[in-house]
Amino acid sequence: MKKKSCINENQDMCLNERDAVLEIGTEELPARLFPDLLDVMTGKAGIFLKEERVKYSSVISYATPRRLVIYIKGVAPKGFSLVKKVRGPAYNIAFNDAGEPTSAAIGFAKAQKVNIPDLVVQNDDKGKFIYAISTVPGPEAKDALKNVFTRFINDLNFDRAMRWGDSDFKFARPVRWLLALLGEDTIEIEVNGIKGDRFSSGHRFLAPGFIEVSKAEDYFNVLEKAYCIVDQGERRAIIEEGIKKLAKEAGGEITEDEGLFSELTYMAEHPVCLSGKFNPELLKLPKEVIVTSMKGHQRYFPIEDNEGSLLPVFAAVRDGLATRIEAVRRGFERVLSARLEDARFFYEEDTKLPLEAYISRLGGITFHEGLGTVLKKIHRITDLSEAIADKLGHEEDIKTKTKRAAELCKADLVTNMVREFPELQGVMGKEYALLSGEDESVSQAVFEHYLPRFAGDKVPKNPCGVILAIADRIDTVAGFFGIGIVPSGSEDPYALRRSMSGIISILIEREIHLSVSWLVKKALSLYENEGLLKQHPEDTADSVLNGLRQRIRTYLIDTGVRYDLVDAVVSVGFDNILGTFERAKALQEAGLTQEFALACTGYTRASRLAGNADHNNIDTSLFSEPAEKMLFNALKSTEESISAMLKKRDYPGILKLLSQLATPINTFFNEVLVMAEDEKIRQNRLALLAYASSLALVVADLDKVVEKAV
Repeated sequence: MKKKSCINENQDMCLNERDAVLEIGTEELPARLFPDLLDVMTGKAGIFLKEERVKYSSVISYATPRRLVIYIKGVAPKGFSLVKKVRGPAYNIAFNDAGEPTSAAIGFAKAQKVNIPDLVVQNDDKGKFIYAISTVPGPEAKDALKNVFTRFINDLNFDRAMRWGDSDFKFARPVRWLLALLGEDTIEIEVNGIKGDRFSSGHRFLAPGFIEVSKAEDYFNVLEKAYCIVDQGERRAIIEEGIKKLAKEAGGEITEDEGLFSELTYMAEHPVCLSGKFNPELLKLPKEVIVTSMKGHQRYFPIEDNEGSLLPVFAAVRDGLATRIEAVRRGFERVLSARLEDARFFYEEDTKLPLEAYISRLGGITFHEGLGTVLKKIHRITDLSEAIADKLGHEEDIKTKTKRAAELCKADLVTNMVREFPELQGVMGKEYALLSGEDESVSQAVFEHYLPRFAGDKVPKNPCGVILAIADRIDTVAGFFGIGIVPSGSEDPYALRRSMSGIISILIEREIHLSVSWLVKKALSLYENEGLLKQHPEDTADSVLNGLRQRIRTYLIDTGVRYDLVDAVVSVGFDNILGTFERAKALQEAGLTQEFALACTGYTRASRLAGNADHNNIDTSLFSEPAEKMLFNALKSTEESISAMLKKRDYPGILKLLSQLATPINTFFNEVLVMAEDEKIRQNRLALLAYASSLALVVADLDKVVEKAV
């Protein structure tokens, strides 16, 4: 669409703005790429447009299963002009005493293509110099966009890029065509032997072959006529509205699932929604089995009634037309029914035996070639769970149930259902445990010990599940670290960071005070008893604890604690993860007050001046100044109060007390000469300062707090 002429900021006439489009046509792209990729595409396009000095109104990225698109609106015929400033020789070299140009000035002006009168004289920190200032005209839009498009394509990176043919060029999938237009004009680009032109491709089956796009402004309409809705927002709206409408017509509703909506959006270029039915008898299967079959395997939406029970209907998306929908519906129903019938067979076979009967089969499954079988892991988890339950002071009933849950927690791995649907591990364990007559707490723990499964997932609630989840994760982490498999950089194939983060989330969210150094050493001792450790136990423990230190730092920063406050808290210890969290939150809150900021400055000054002085060697008989006595008495009183508050973990109260010491500390610095000539007096005053700084260490090292003032 052509726009009216306008006046830009340089008062140059800007006529006939046009839109531009780049379409990269590919083989089918995986849906998982798109949500993050679109933001990357828009960002890269914006950077290159700026660097190539293109004038435009906006840039938006689009994607379908077979194309990546950047659409640029309002491109001016010429880009931004550039002011070029070049420094020449010093003024006294460029001009003689009479003010006439020398050969140096003449040569410089000629080289810069400016006239002598146009040279500018300016002073800087190095003296007086001549400058040539010129304006470089803005580039032609076509030339600039050629560079933008070429750079854009070559700069796109993918985790799993591929090559094809004899070329070294890499992309997510093979590139089959390039459409590159500025208004009616073709942008002459070439990448990997493919030239940009005005031809695109519509829907693979509904509009096979290439179609011509006469100008960029027609791009979306031309593609829509070829059964391809380029705008993912439109496709998402069609799918979401259609699915919800079908669910309502069936007398139910769907559970919101952002991941499935996103996946369906990027799997279809022309989405059409439809519903289907299945045998109500199959609803006797556990709900999770049916939902997993629908969502995970078929990308169907289950439909529930008002009470959350499944209805024997589903909603799905077809990439095509609404014609012959009955035949398509029957196909969708047939595929789902077959999968659910398989699931029913597996379920019936599995339940012929109690869950306990599957435990012995775990001896045939390798946990890791260096760490024995899953059955061996079960034995370690059982021992760990008992030790953790003892450490936390649980009653015998909880200990007994936790032990039983530990024995059963991996048994479902060898069932038919979990072999077919691995994502149901734990879910089926709970179901089969209940059917086997196990206690409800035991059955729930079998499921909950897998929680949290990902960042932001819920954590176990059941005490047995909490203990078992911690035991399972620390066994995994200790084992892999013990044979030298440690996360490094982006490499973490066994998700050990996630296991450590899971332990931290559980301890904090379930408010559990547990020594992680004890936990790590206990887990390593079990591996040592089996003779499986390849690393020294103490070195391995230090390595695991260092990993946990990094994870608690990340956790605290992610919850909004300032990085320097995190360093201040963690540096004085993190053995009690929950306590570390509580100290960090208290410090964050205290940091909002001016009183604490002043106290923090005083503690930092005291700490740095005291150095290695021993605060246990204070001789009150050496006090000669009232400020010394006042500070000592204030510190003594505060220490006694802090001891009482520590038992209650009242960290906000401790920090408030420490803040109140700002006055006696500052009075001491104002009225007392710390570095007295008398060695004994000097050392005594340094010890007093060390005493002051030591009180704060029960919460944090305030010397690491960067922002001292509010």
